Amino acid sequence: MYSLRNKVQLIGNLGKSPDVKKTETGKKLVKFSLATDEVYTNLKGEKVKETQWHNLIAWGKVADLAEKYLSKGSEVAVEGKLITKDYTDKEGNKRFVTEVQVNEMLFLGSGKVNA
Repeated sequence: MYSLRNKVQLIGNLGKSPDVKKTETGKKLVKFSLATDEVYTNLKGEKVKETQWHNLIAWGKVADLAEKYLSKGSEVAVEGKLITKDYTDKEGNKRFVTEVQVNEMLFLGSGKVNA
């Protein structure tokens, strides 16, 4: 039951190609954004499509696969956990950023590869 405490599953499309970075220690990380869509009918009977954007980060083997196989528009299913970071901006205001740390990926669409 512990694994259910902080678990996120998303299916969506990349808004842009992954951004590959290396830490000072040489560890690779990949950052990318994922759009998820929800379609519903409002009270007027009109179909409404809402898009939510999610910031994702991957490390290690998952980062290698994301770098190799993902590009803008790719459809992917991810599983991971929420990570919240805080920082102080240039004006001295405290800001918070929430990301999904990806542990597993399933590439959807053409050329399927599992990670």
